[in-house]
Amino acid sequence: MSHGGYKIRDQSAIYFITFAVVNWVDVFTRKEYRDIVVESIRYCQQEKGMILYGWCLMSNHVHMIVSAKFNNLSGMLRDFKKYTSKQIIQAIAAHPRESRKEWMLDIFSSAGKANKRNSEYQFWQQDNEPKQLFSRHFTEQKLDYIHNNPVVAAVVDKAEEYLYSSARNYYYGKNCGVLDIAFLS
Repeated sequence: MSHGGYKIRDQSAIYFITFAVVNWVDVFTRKEYRDIVVESIRYCQQEKGMILYGWCLMSNHVHMIVSAKFNNLSGMLRDFKKYTSKQIIQAIAAHPRESRKEWMLDIFSSAGKANKRNSEYQFWQQDNEPKQLFSRHFTEQKLDYIHNNPVVAAVVDKAEEYLYSSARNYYYGKNCGVLDIAFLS
């Protein structure tokens, strides 16, 4: 993927997207920071037309299978990343018990200074490598990959046990996860 940003060629298609934190810093070990991502996804669903088919938030990255109701997926994801970046940086800076505060802010500041697109900090890596889901087999493969991420990382024994994932929705039912999803058919 080029440094010119990610390329979503068909704004109405369904994509597998990954957002990774700069230098793969384990930011989402704190609930406060995870909540910012979850609430931002929820806002995008309710106000911007995000259709979420699958997701998983790990300690330093998030996977999503998404499309956009209003065919503006690139703009929606850009806004999501911009907003969450600012909110998470502010939350880290304001957190009274964040033992890694200076270390993390220094990493994000250095990344921001090295990138002419940013004025101060960079939180998310720019290379999202969106993959358009073009077949049922490829879609199921990506959904399984997302759901098994916490299992492979030895966070849980079973995918459906992980709170920050759509595996709960697929295993227990539509309204059983942290976020509402649209089931892939």
